[in-house]
Amino acid sequence: MVIQGASGYGNGDADGQRFSVSVRPGVETVVVALSGELDHDTAAPLRDALEEAVSSGARRVLADCTGLSFCDSTGLNALLQARLAAEGTGARLELAALQPVVARMFQIAGADEVFRTYESLDEALAQD
Repeated sequence: MVIQGASGYGNGDADGQRFSVSVRPGVETVVVALSGELDHDTAAPLRDALEEAVSSGARRVLADCTGLSFCDSTGLNALLQARLAAEGTGARLELAALQPVVARMFQIAGADEVFRTYESLDEALAQD
């Protein structure tokens, strides 16, 4: 899923990607849309996209997890590292629309206490 005017990252061919991420720039908020399975083999595109988003100068990076169907500890670690990088620039990393299986993994790991989360992308954007 690549939003027009956005940077896209992924692995594999355009039709058969297990994971893709796109960055939609904004002045105050950069939306990073995640889709597919985030694991050891697919975390590199996420790291690249989050690095781009954090270095953009926006005060907020919003990870849209609507299309994220799976996340393992490597993916969680990439998000935690990006959160620290964002805080180092005075920005924040927030998550929107965690799917139940992903939300459960965050709860088990205790990461639900670290990230501000929103039920939907619309709710998160309304807080901008």
